[in-house]
Amino acid sequence: MTEIPNSSNIITIDCAALTHNYRTLRSRIPDGVELLAMVKGDGYGHGMVEAARAFAAGGCHIFGVAELCEGVKLRNSGITGEIFIMVGFLENQADYFFTHSLTPVVFTKNSIALLSERAVKRNCTIDLHLKIDSGMSRLGVMPDQIEEYAEYIDELPGVTLAGVVSHFYEADNPKSSGTNSAFTVYSDACHRIENTFSGIRHIANSGAVLNFPETLCEMGRAGIALYGYSPDGNRDNARVGEERLRPAMKFSTRIAMVKEVPAGTGVSYGHTYTTTRATRLAVMPVGYEDGYPRCLSNQAEVLIQGTKVPVLGRICMNLCMADITEIDGVQIGDEAVFLGEQGSEVITADDIAQKAGTISYEILCMLGNNNQRVHIE
Repeated sequence: MTEIPNSSNIITIDCAALTHNYRTLRSRIPDGVELLAMVKGDGYGHGMVEAARAFAAGGCHIFGVAELCEGVKLRNSGITGEIFIMVGFLENQADYFFTHSLTPVVFTKNSIALLSERAVKRNCTIDLHLKIDSGMSRLGVMPDQIEEYAEYIDELPGVTLAGVVSHFYEADNPKSSGTNSAFTVYSDACHRIENTFSGIRHIANSGAVLNFPETLCEMGRAGIALYGYSPDGNRDNARVGEERLRPAMKFSTRIAMVKEVPAGTGVSYGHTYTTTRATRLAVMPVGYEDGYPRCLSNQAEVLIQGTKVPVLGRICMNLCMADITEIDGVQIGDEAVFLGEQGSEVITADDIAQKAGTISYEILCMLGNNNQRVHIE
């Protein structure tokens, strides 16, 4: 036999939920303002190409990725519309912006000059979006450099300043004073070049789209909200008005073994958990190799027969155990859900993130990029 069997561990992506989320966020955006869909990080673990297609089905025609290789993959997969490359590029990669019609976000003079040179050789013009650091201390020129950089772009042939971009550092907090401060910094910088700049402005991320719509300018850039989550980790805030955003990812497996152990039995490495009664265990083929964090040991829950049950002992590389003593009839091959719904119960990425001391973004990326994915409509 040459066919390779599938893993028991499956990430199921609801593409209809992704489309719903784009349309829901789009409904919050005023007419004439664009909404870019971030699909970096392999679509936050959901599959970059499939996520882009789902958002396109909802009307999206502008996408954002981190690296150039992601943009090329989108184009090679038939994704149309504008694709922004957010974190720069290497010198030997510059030609891809022209061959694959990609939009560069720039923040160094070297990259601007290089794109100018390549554009002149091709007898064409390329639009650039200049990034301003409005408080992240990450990529971007300082606000007081914007005039210098705008003039530099204006003096070079083959390049046009088509946009000014920045990024909020705490828009996930609806009560954030830093968001208004950062927007003032950004707006003041844009104001300095308003006599020569006629392009678009974009700074609003998911948190700003949900919490600070007045900062949308000509375009918003949504990320985590498109995948069904509020950036502040509060499920109640994952909504636009009365319309809820829908988490699109489910992580499930099949129980590999059911066994009973007596009271006083240590479970897994180090015996960090010892049973206090006769205990039935479900052994499942999920571990940190599959992106399920080891720090969840003795903290996590899993859904079996629609009931939340605790994970006992240390999570291994490929296995973990759960207490099913209170559930009758559990058998080998039954579904166990680590993320998503089963019956009337649900475990969200926010739930997992809270126990792991992280954020939903990381959980989605780890699980989605470490397991086989199945996309359903």
